[in-house]
Amino acid sequence: MTEKIIIYDTTLRDGTQAENFNLSVEDRIRISLKLDELGIDFIEGGWPGSNPSAVEFFKEIRNYELKHSRLTAFGSTRNFSNPAEKDPNLQAMLDAKTEGITIFGKTWDVHVRDALRISMEDNLLIIEDSLKYLRPHVRQLFYDAEHFFDGFKQNSEYALATIDRAIEGGADCLVLCDTNGGTLSHEIPAIIDALKQHMRARGRAVPLGIHAHNDSETAVANTLTAVSMGATHIQGTMNGYGERCGNANLTSIIPALTLKMKLASVAGERLTRLSEVSRFVNELANLPHNKYQPYVGASAFAHKGGVHVSAVKRNPLTYEHIEPEKVGNIRRVLISDQSGKSNVLHKAQEFGLNLDSKDPVLNAIVKELKELENRGFQYEGAEASFELLMRRALGTLNTQRRFFDLKSFRVISQKTSADEAPQDEATIRIEVGGDMVHTAALGEGPVNALDKALRKALTRFYPKLKEMTLEDYKVRVLSGEHGTGAKVRVLILSRDHEAEWGTVGVSHDIIEASWQALVDSITYKLLKDERKKEDSAATGSG
Repeated sequence: MTEKIIIYDTTLRDGTQAENFNLSVEDRIRISLKLDELGIDFIEGGWPGSNPSAVEFFKEIRNYELKHSRLTAFGSTRNFSNPAEKDPNLQAMLDAKTEGITIFGKTWDVHVRDALRISMEDNLLIIEDSLKYLRPHVRQLFYDAEHFFDGFKQNSEYALATIDRAIEGGADCLVLCDTNGGTLSHEIPAIIDALKQHMRARGRAVPLGIHAHNDSETAVANTLTAVSMGATHIQGTMNGYGERCGNANLTSIIPALTLKMKLASVAGERLTRLSEVSRFVNELANLPHNKYQPYVGASAFAHKGGVHVSAVKRNPLTYEHIEPEKVGNIRRVLISDQSGKSNVLHKAQEFGLNLDSKDPVLNAIVKELKELENRGFQYEGAEASFELLMRRALGTLNTQRRFFDLKSFRVISQKTSADEAPQDEATIRIEVGGDMVHTAALGEGPVNALDKALRKALTRFYPKLKEMTLEDYKVRVLSGEHGTGAKVRVLILSRDHEAEWGTVGVSHDIIEASWQALVDSITYKLLKDERKKEDSAATGSG
């Protein structure tokens, strides 16, 4: 196929209509530059006629050079009461000074009657007028046929009449929108085929595009179906963000087009950057990355069952539909109560541990793992705790050489007034190499106080602990039948300037569970630094 698929990103406009998805102008600039690196063909910067931040974005982005992507401004057809040359919405799009403009018009007679409250003929008039007015001033002019599929299903004759007027107005591409997201994939081919026959009968040859919403969980499938019917212009958002249930997800569409449908696009040529861009958008929006997201999610190529891991080690095709590296992702082997020897051997290799498949310790580790998970421990998000478990079992973490020994700790939470927050204080006694240390610290909550007291006691012996921070702290009740006496699992995510690691603790006492996870976190940091020091000494480097 000689013609490349055009990828049109609307994250900065449609994506920001999602609940809790907010971007500053600076964020929009940074995302635009990242989309440009990915090879996105068009970036819809916003609706300048309705959003002041979009106006500011279009001004600021002129200070940057996009190497491939072209910007578009978005807006609606003119208000019926305004002539095109005096319509503020059309003028705002032109003032954005973008290479492309996308305008939407009403296709569904229900919207013409109930939303615009004008006659059917008047709606056709404003579609053609608006496009004709914009045509001489812009390089690319796209027409979004809003509610096209719903409109066609209810009144196909009128829906096709709106398309005719958009062509008369000079649209470069007709983008068919499933605005309510209610169309199913099996409906798409017949509707697009009817449209193509209609256009052929009138001697029209205008490229088709697709803009799908995900309210029926079919946005990606509908998009790919439309492409199979000849659509060459694809609209969507990164990670599928958008109003209500979201838009068609470009992080799923682009690899599907490239790797499965064998269709060319510039973004498809740069597919290895996809996972990075996906995470980048989430970071700037301050939203968690969906680990279960196809292609780019952390779990997309994660293997848990022992049978799966054994097979994947022999041939990844047995349980992976593509190679993760093609989309910039990685293969992961998880540790859980479903793990077999293959999982443990894989993790041993990953941790740099010498463990043979015939070593009796392997069976002991698998047995201990299953027993611990039966008690509530979970190592999928706490691989540092699992590495420590393996090292203890193998004897590489010398149980005689302990970084510190706890003698006692006490945590007091005192509330002196109903209107004031509690005061939390922790005192701790530990022994480090024969030295007894007794410290205390105040904190924001009992666990924070305990964390501060432990670090305060240890940093005089291990100064590098100052560079370690606690990034996340999660508590989960494992069973509710015991009420406030239920067992809890604590997961802690820690990091330093080089890496991040997770640890776990389980107990009926939340402070004890937190203590277990804290001790593992600090022990892992000290062990990591010790190994690094030994490696440097062995190689003779500083």
